[in-house]
Amino acid sequence: MNSKTKGVVAILCANTIFGLNIPVTKALVSGWMTPTGYTLIRMLFGSLVFWFIGLLRKSEKVTSKDMLIMALGGFLGFVATQFTFALALQYTTPVNFALMMALTPVIVLVLSFLFLKEKIGWKKLMGISMSVSGAALIILYGSSSAQGRNDLLGIAIALICALSYAAYMMLTRNVSVKYGPVTVVKWMFLFAFLIILPFGSGGVFRQPIFGAETEIPAIGLLVFSLIFSTLIAFFLMPVALGRLKASTVSIFMNLQPIVASAVAIIIGQDFFSWDKVLATLLVIGGVYTVTQTTSSK
Repeated sequence: MNSKTKGVVAILCANTIFGLNIPVTKALVSGWMTPTGYTLIRMLFGSLVFWFIGLLRKSEKVTSKDMLIMALGGFLGFVATQFTFALALQYTTPVNFALMMALTPVIVLVLSFLFLKEKIGWKKLMGISMSVSGAALIILYGSSSAQGRNDLLGIAIALICALSYAAYMMLTRNVSVKYGPVTVVKWMFLFAFLIILPFGSGGVFRQPIFGAETEIPAIGLLVFSLIFSTLIAFFLMPVALGRLKASTVSIFMNLQPIVASAVAIIIGQDFFSWDKVLATLLVIGGVYTVTQTTSSK
């Protein structure tokens, strides 16, 4: 298996896990955990496990500049993304959230235009317009229906989540190529844990999931999130970013709404309607147009 194929396999697996984790997180933050507590537990668990693994491996010396990038990556990709991920799902449905996250490749393109001066041709503009139209349809539908507690607020938070994730992928691409994945994630998890610790340490273990009223299914959901989404998926991200371009990695975000929507509908967390079908086609069609024109250069 060559390097590029390893990158594709890694990002396919990571986004499948992330897609599954959307309805899992929805269930957890709907009554068992707060977004802050959920994020803090994940960051603590990731730090402990990856630093233990790091002690068993030959350490890599990280430059001060790259350490700063990892600190920013830990904030954007771990704290900001994961906190807004959990917070958004308190207010909106898994399908709405997943569709907003599918906009990530478009956001990567816009950020590349703004900060890297990458040109945007008419085909890319058409793709951006399609994706934005799909997002607008979800936003308009969310403001006029009551599927979630506050769909419009949840969708706005989901857009912040997608922006943070896009910035994380662009920012950490170079350090993911330069260092091994264990080195990258152990430092990012540590920085993320230290950043969120002051905000969630007070009541993290007083949440319902750690009380006498907890249920085995809830514990199982948390274990899935810790093992698969926190450890395996986050380990696979630098593996993919070290072998593929950030724009290529972002293409596979399209897998998340498919997986998340299928699971959410099956277990009764959400349902598809004509407007969601149309929004999905617009968002994914726009993303496909953007990424196809990007990869063809």
